[in-house]
Amino acid sequence: MITILKRYRYVVRDVDRHGTVRHYFRRKGQKKVLLRSLPGTPQFDAEYEAALEASEFGQRVHGRSASVFRTFKWLSHRYMQSTDFRQLDPTTQHSRRLILQHMWDEPVAPGSPVLIGDCPVDRLSPKIVRVLRDRKAAHPNAANSRIKILRRLFSWAVENEIVESSPAREVPFLRVRSGGYHTLTENEIQQFENYWAIGTKERLAFALLRFLGVRRSDVVRLGRQHLRDGVLVFATRKGGVPLELPIPPELQRVIDASRTGDLHFLLTEYGKPFTAAGFGGWFRDRCDAAGLPHCSAHGLRKAAATSLAEAGATPHQLMAWFGWKTLAQAERYTRAANQKRLAASVVQLFAKAKE
Repeated sequence: MITILKRYRYVVRDVDRHGTVRHYFRRKGQKKVLLRSLPGTPQFDAEYEAALEASEFGQRVHGRSASVFRTFKWLSHRYMQSTDFRQLDPTTQHSRRLILQHMWDEPVAPGSPVLIGDCPVDRLSPKIVRVLRDRKAAHPNAANSRIKILRRLFSWAVENEIVESSPAREVPFLRVRSGGYHTLTENEIQQFENYWAIGTKERLAFALLRFLGVRRSDVVRLGRQHLRDGVLVFATRKGGVPLELPIPPELQRVIDASRTGDLHFLLTEYGKPFTAAGFGGWFRDRCDAAGLPHCSAHGLRKAAATSLAEAGATPHQLMAWFGWKTLAQAERYTRAANQKRLAASVVQLFAKAKE
Protein backbone atom coordinates (compact mmCIF):
# COMPACT_ATOMS: atom_id res chain seq x y z
CA MET A 1 0.00 0.00 0.00
CA ILE A 2 1.38 3.41 -0.98
CA THR A 3 0.65 6.52 1.10
CA ILE A 4 1.69 10.11 0.35
CA LEU A 5 3.42 11.96 3.21
CA LYS A 6 2.03 15.50 3.27
CA ARG A 7 4.90 16.90 5.33
CA TYR A 8 7.45 15.91 2.70
CA ARG A 9 6.64 16.82 -0.89
CA TYR A 10 7.14 13.95 -3.38
CA VAL A 11 7.73 11.41 -0.56
CA VAL A 12 5.59 8.27 -0.45
CA ARG A 13 5.32 5.53 2.15
CA ASP A 14 5.21 2.01 0.70
CA VAL A 15 4.20 -1.03 2.77
CA ASP A 16 4.71 -4.36 1.01
CA ARG A 17 2.79 -7.58 1.60
CA HIS A 18 5.27 -8.61 4.32
CA GLY A 19 4.61 -5.41 6.29
CA THR A 20 8.00 -3.89 5.45
CA VAL A 21 7.83 -0.09 5.35
CA ARG A 22 9.93 1.90 2.87
CA HIS A 23 9.97 5.59 2.00
CA TYR A 24 10.72 6.88 -1.50
CA PHE A 25 11.25 10.28 -3.07
CA ARG A 26 9.19 9.95 -6.25
CA ARG A 27 8.66 12.72 -8.78
CA LYS A 28 6.90 12.29 -12.10
CA GLY A 29 9.33 11.63 -14.94
CA GLN A 30 12.26 10.91 -12.61
CA LYS A 31 13.71 7.78 -11.08
CA LYS A 32 12.49 7.17 -7.52
CA VAL A 33 15.03 7.40 -4.69
CA LEU A 34 14.95 5.19 -1.59
CA LEU A 35 15.20 7.19 1.67
CA ARG A 36 16.76 4.90 4.25
CA SER A 37 16.17 6.80 7.51
CA LEU A 38 12.97 7.37 9.50
CA PRO A 39 10.84 10.46 8.72
CA GLY A 40 11.26 13.23 11.25
CA THR A 41 14.90 12.41 12.03
CA PRO A 42 17.84 14.68 11.04
CA GLN A 43 19.20 11.86 8.86
CA PHE A 44 15.92 11.61 6.94
CA ASP A 45 15.72 15.39 6.52
CA ALA A 46 19.27 15.42 5.11
CA GLU A 47 18.44 12.62 2.63
CA TYR A 48 15.21 14.36 1.62
CA GLU A 49 16.95 17.70 1.10
CA ALA A 50 19.59 16.12 -1.13
CA ALA A 51 16.97 14.25 -3.17
CA LEU A 52 14.88 17.40 -3.58
CA GLU A 53 17.87 19.46 -4.70
CA ALA A 54 18.87 16.81 -7.22
CA SER A 55 15.29 16.64 -8.47
CA GLU A 56 15.03 20.41 -8.92
CA PHE A 57 18.33 20.45 -10.78
CA GLY A 58 17.10 17.64 -13.02
CA GLN A 59 13.96 19.62 -13.84
CA ARG A 60 15.96 22.70 -14.84
CA VAL A 61 18.25 20.84 -17.24
CA HIS A 62 15.60 18.47 -18.64
CA GLY A 63 15.69 18.40 -22.42
CA ARG A 64 19.21 19.76 -22.82
CA SER A 65 22.17 17.84 -24.24
CA ALA A 66 23.80 15.13 -22.14
CA SER A 67 26.98 17.22 -21.83
CA VAL A 68 25.09 19.73 -19.66
CA PHE A 69 24.81 17.16 -16.91
CA ARG A 70 28.58 16.88 -16.44
CA THR A 71 28.91 20.18 -14.58
CA PHE A 72 30.33 20.87 -11.14
CA LYS A 73 26.80 21.25 -9.80
CA TRP A 74 25.82 17.91 -11.34
CA LEU A 75 28.86 16.25 -9.76
CA SER A 76 28.02 17.79 -6.39
CA HIS A 77 24.50 16.38 -6.54
CA ARG A 78 25.84 12.94 -7.45
CA TYR A 79 28.20 13.07 -4.47
CA MET A 80 25.47 14.23 -2.06
CA GLN A 81 23.37 11.20 -3.03
CA SER A 82 26.28 8.79 -2.57
CA THR A 83 26.79 6.34 0.27
CA ASP A 84 30.01 8.17 1.22
CA PHE A 85 28.08 11.37 1.85
CA ARG A 86 25.07 9.77 3.53
CA GLN A 87 27.30 8.01 6.06
CA LEU A 88 28.48 11.38 7.36
CA ASP A 89 26.97 12.92 10.47
CA PRO A 90 23.89 15.07 9.56
CA THR A 91 25.65 18.19 10.86
CA THR A 92 28.65 17.48 8.62
CA GLN A 93 26.36 16.83 5.65
CA HIS A 94 24.65 20.17 6.17
CA SER A 95 27.96 22.03 6.44
CA ARG A 96 29.42 20.43 3.31
CA ARG A 97 26.22 21.04 1.35
CA LEU A 98 26.27 24.76 2.20
CA ILE A 99 29.94 25.14 1.23
CA LEU A 100 29.37 23.43 -2.13
CA GLN A 101 26.28 25.54 -2.82
CA HIS A 102 28.15 28.76 -2.09
CA MET A 103 30.82 27.82 -4.62
CA TRP A 104 28.22 27.12 -7.34
CA ASP A 105 27.29 30.81 -7.62
CA GLU A 106 30.84 32.15 -7.90
CA PRO A 107 32.46 32.97 -11.28
CA VAL A 108 35.29 30.73 -12.45
CA ALA A 109 37.48 33.86 -12.73
CA PRO A 110 37.03 37.57 -11.92
CA GLY A 111 34.64 39.09 -14.46
CA SER A 112 33.78 35.75 -16.07
CA PRO A 113 30.09 35.16 -16.91
CA VAL A 114 30.56 31.41 -16.30
CA LEU A 115 29.67 30.24 -12.82
CA ILE A 116 31.50 27.45 -11.04
CA GLY A 117 28.29 25.43 -10.80
CA ASP A 118 27.84 25.50 -14.59
CA CYS A 119 31.48 24.76 -15.37
CA PRO A 120 32.02 21.35 -17.03
CA VAL A 121 33.78 18.93 -14.69
CA ASP A 122 36.49 18.22 -17.26
CA ARG A 123 37.44 21.91 -17.35
CA LEU A 124 37.90 22.35 -13.62
CA SER A 125 41.62 22.90 -13.16
CA PRO A 126 43.98 23.41 -10.19
CA LYS A 127 44.02 27.09 -11.16
CA ILE A 128 40.24 27.36 -10.65
CA VAL A 129 40.51 25.50 -7.34
CA ARG A 130 43.18 27.97 -6.19
CA VAL A 131 40.84 30.83 -7.11
CA LEU A 132 38.11 29.28 -4.97
CA ARG A 133 40.54 28.86 -2.09
CA ASP A 134 42.02 32.35 -2.30
CA ARG A 135 38.62 34.02 -2.23
CA LYS A 136 38.51 32.95 1.42
CA ALA A 137 42.14 33.84 2.13
CA ALA A 138 41.07 36.36 4.80
CA HIS A 139 39.68 33.38 6.71
CA PRO A 140 42.24 30.53 6.31
CA ASN A 141 40.10 27.94 8.07
CA ALA A 142 37.21 28.61 5.67
CA ALA A 143 39.61 28.49 2.69
CA ASN A 144 41.01 25.15 3.87
CA SER A 145 37.50 23.79 4.35
CA ARG A 146 36.89 24.39 0.65
CA ILE A 147 40.03 22.49 -0.29
CA LYS A 148 39.18 19.64 2.09
CA ILE A 149 35.67 19.23 0.65
CA LEU A 150 36.84 19.52 -2.96
CA ARG A 151 39.51 16.87 -2.36
CA ARG A 152 36.91 14.51 -0.89
CA LEU A 153 34.45 15.24 -3.71
CA PHE A 154 36.95 14.56 -6.49
CA SER A 155 38.49 11.61 -4.68
CA TRP A 156 35.03 10.05 -4.65
CA ALA A 157 34.59 10.94 -8.33
CA VAL A 158 37.91 9.27 -9.23
CA GLU A 159 37.01 6.15 -7.22
CA ASN A 160 33.72 5.91 -9.14
CA GLU A 161 35.42 6.55 -12.51
CA ILE A 162 33.51 9.78 -13.14
CA VAL A 163 36.73 11.76 -13.62
CA GLU A 164 40.30 10.65 -14.23
CA SER A 165 42.08 12.93 -11.76
CA SER A 166 41.44 15.45 -9.00
CA PRO A 167 42.18 19.15 -9.67
CA ALA A 168 42.21 19.77 -5.91
CA ARG A 169 44.86 17.21 -5.02
CA GLU A 170 47.86 19.43 -5.77
CA VAL A 171 46.40 22.65 -4.31
CA PRO A 172 47.90 23.13 -0.83
CA PHE A 173 46.14 24.30 2.28
CA LEU A 174 46.74 27.83 3.51
CA ARG A 175 48.90 28.20 6.58
CA VAL A 176 46.81 28.88 9.68
CA ARG A 177 48.56 30.98 12.30
CA SER A 178 45.94 30.61 15.01
CA GLY A 179 45.92 27.54 17.23
CA GLY A 180 42.14 27.44 17.05
CA TYR A 181 40.05 27.60 20.19
CA HIS A 182 41.87 28.81 23.27
CA THR A 183 42.79 26.01 25.68
CA LEU A 184 41.80 26.95 29.22
CA THR A 185 44.67 27.06 31.70
CA GLU A 186 44.52 25.82 35.27
CA ASN A 187 44.25 29.42 36.50
CA GLU A 188 41.33 30.09 34.17
CA ILE A 189 39.60 26.89 35.28
CA GLN A 190 40.01 28.01 38.91
CA GLN A 191 38.70 31.48 38.04
CA PHE A 192 35.51 30.05 36.50
CA GLU A 193 34.95 27.71 39.45
CA ASN A 194 35.46 30.54 41.94
CA TYR A 195 32.84 32.64 40.15
CA TRP A 196 30.20 29.92 39.59
CA ALA A 197 29.63 27.86 42.74
CA ILE A 198 28.69 24.17 42.89
CA GLY A 199 24.92 23.89 42.60
CA THR A 200 24.57 26.37 39.73
CA LYS A 201 23.73 25.27 36.19
CA GLU A 202 26.88 27.05 35.01
CA ARG A 203 29.11 24.95 37.27
CA LEU A 204 27.31 21.74 36.21
CA ALA A 205 27.87 22.52 32.52
CA PHE A 206 31.50 23.39 33.24
CA ALA A 207 32.08 20.14 35.14
CA LEU A 208 30.50 17.99 32.42
CA LEU A 209 32.72 19.60 29.80
CA ARG A 210 35.85 19.57 31.95
CA PHE A 211 35.75 16.01 33.27
CA LEU A 212 34.15 14.27 30.26
CA GLY A 213 35.78 16.33 27.52
CA VAL A 214 32.67 15.95 25.34
CA ARG A 215 31.64 18.23 22.51
CA ARG A 216 28.80 20.69 23.01
CA SER A 217 26.67 18.60 20.62
CA ASP A 218 26.97 15.71 23.11
CA VAL A 219 26.79 17.55 26.43
CA VAL A 220 23.31 18.87 25.57
CA ARG A 221 22.06 15.31 24.98
CA LEU A 222 23.41 13.61 28.09
CA GLY A 223 20.96 12.63 30.83
CA ARG A 224 20.23 10.02 33.47
CA GLN A 225 19.01 7.55 30.83
CA HIS A 226 22.66 7.21 29.76
CA LEU A 227 23.82 6.08 33.23
CA ARG A 228 24.71 2.42 33.79
CA ASP A 229 26.17 1.76 37.27
CA GLY A 230 28.15 4.98 37.34
CA VAL A 231 29.12 4.80 33.66
CA LEU A 232 27.81 7.08 30.92
CA VAL A 233 26.95 4.98 27.85
CA PHE A 234 26.22 6.91 24.64
CA ALA A 235 27.27 7.40 21.02
CA THR A 236 28.81 10.69 19.93
CA ARG A 237 26.71 12.94 17.73
CA LYS A 238 29.67 13.41 15.40
CA GLY A 239 30.66 10.11 13.85
CA GLY A 240 28.40 7.96 16.04
CA VAL A 241 31.36 6.62 18.07
CA PRO A 242 30.12 4.44 20.99
CA LEU A 243 31.59 5.52 24.33
CA GLU A 244 31.43 4.22 27.90
CA LEU A 245 32.85 6.83 30.28
CA PRO A 246 33.04 6.15 34.04
CA ILE A 247 31.97 9.32 35.89
CA PRO A 248 34.92 10.81 37.83
CA PRO A 249 34.15 11.38 41.56
CA GLU A 250 34.61 15.17 41.20
CA LEU A 251 31.93 15.28 38.49
CA GLN A 252 29.58 13.04 40.48
CA ARG A 253 29.73 15.46 43.42
CA VAL A 254 28.71 18.36 41.17
CA ILE A 255 25.86 16.35 39.61
CA ASP A 256 24.56 15.31 43.04
CA ALA A 257 24.55 18.94 44.21
CA SER A 258 22.84 20.31 41.08
CA ARG A 259 19.28 20.55 39.86
CA THR A 260 19.04 18.55 36.63
CA GLY A 261 16.45 17.18 34.26
CA ASP A 262 15.91 13.44 33.83
CA LEU A 263 16.53 13.00 30.11
CA HIS A 264 18.92 15.97 29.97
CA PHE A 265 21.28 17.10 32.71
CA LEU A 266 21.19 20.63 31.27
CA LEU A 267 17.96 22.54 30.59
CA THR A 268 17.27 26.09 29.46
CA GLU A 269 15.51 28.60 31.71
CA TYR A 270 12.27 27.41 30.09
CA GLY A 271 12.87 23.80 31.10
CA LYS A 272 13.69 22.69 27.54
CA PRO A 273 16.83 20.95 26.23
CA PHE A 274 19.55 23.15 24.74
CA THR A 275 20.47 23.00 21.07
CA ALA A 276 24.21 22.69 20.46
CA ALA A 277 24.45 26.21 19.01
CA GLY A 278 22.24 27.66 21.74
CA PHE A 279 24.35 26.06 24.45
CA GLY A 280 27.55 27.37 22.87
CA GLY A 281 26.27 30.94 23.00
CA TRP A 282 24.90 30.53 26.53
CA PHE A 283 28.16 29.08 27.83
CA ARG A 284 30.26 31.81 26.20
CA ASP A 285 28.10 34.42 27.98
CA ARG A 286 28.81 32.63 31.28
CA CYS A 287 32.52 32.73 30.55
CA ASP A 288 32.19 36.47 29.87
CA ALA A 289 30.51 36.93 33.26
CA ALA A 290 33.43 35.12 34.92
CA GLY A 291 35.90 37.49 33.23
CA LEU A 292 36.97 34.93 30.60
CA PRO A 293 35.70 36.36 27.27
CA HIS A 294 38.28 34.39 25.27
CA CYS A 295 37.13 30.99 26.61
CA SER A 296 34.58 28.57 25.15
CA ALA A 297 33.08 25.10 25.54
CA HIS A 298 35.50 23.61 23.00
CA GLY A 299 38.41 25.17 24.89
CA LEU A 300 37.46 22.98 27.85
CA ARG A 301 37.57 19.87 25.66
CA LYS A 302 41.10 20.84 24.64
CA ALA A 303 41.99 21.54 28.27
CA ALA A 304 40.77 18.07 29.27
CA ALA A 305 42.88 16.42 26.57
CA THR A 306 45.91 18.51 27.53
CA SER A 307 45.68 17.72 31.25
CA LEU A 308 45.26 13.98 30.61
CA ALA A 309 48.22 13.93 28.22
CA GLU A 310 50.39 15.78 30.73
CA ALA A 311 49.32 13.26 33.37
CA GLY A 312 50.78 10.50 31.19
CA ALA A 313 47.78 9.26 29.17
CA THR A 314 48.77 7.33 26.04
CA PRO A 315 47.38 8.18 22.58
CA HIS A 316 45.15 5.09 22.69
CA GLN A 317 43.78 6.08 26.08
CA LEU A 318 42.93 9.53 24.74
CA MET A 319 41.24 7.98 21.70
CA ALA A 320 39.12 5.77 23.97
CA TRP A 321 38.02 8.71 26.13
CA PHE A 322 37.43 11.40 23.50
CA GLY A 323 36.07 9.18 20.72
CA TRP A 324 38.80 10.05 18.23
CA LYS A 325 39.24 7.65 15.33
CA THR A 326 42.85 8.36 14.41
CA LEU A 327 46.10 8.41 16.37
CA ALA A 328 47.04 11.74 14.80
CA GLN A 329 44.42 13.60 16.84
CA ALA A 330 45.62 12.09 20.12
CA GLU A 331 49.34 12.34 19.34
CA ARG A 332 49.00 16.09 18.91
CA TYR A 333 48.42 16.33 22.67
CA THR A 334 50.90 13.66 23.76
CA ARG A 335 53.67 15.24 21.64
CA ALA A 336 53.07 18.60 23.31
CA ALA A 337 53.06 16.97 26.77
CA ASN A 338 56.26 15.04 26.02
CA GLN A 339 57.97 18.20 24.78
CA LYS A 340 57.01 19.99 27.98
CA ARG A 341 58.37 17.17 30.17
CA LEU A 342 61.58 16.82 28.17
CA ALA A 343 62.19 20.58 28.19
CA ALA A 344 61.78 20.62 31.97
CA SER A 345 64.33 17.82 32.31
CA VAL A 346 66.88 19.85 30.32
CA VAL A 347 67.08 22.37 33.18
CA GLN A 348 68.54 19.63 35.36
CA LEU A 349 71.12 18.90 32.66
CA PHE A 350 72.25 22.54 32.70
CA ALA A 351 72.90 22.27 36.43
CA LYS A 352 74.69 18.94 36.00
CA ALA A 353 76.86 20.32 33.19
CA LYS A 354 77.85 23.29 35.38
CA GLU A 355 79.00 20.93 38.13
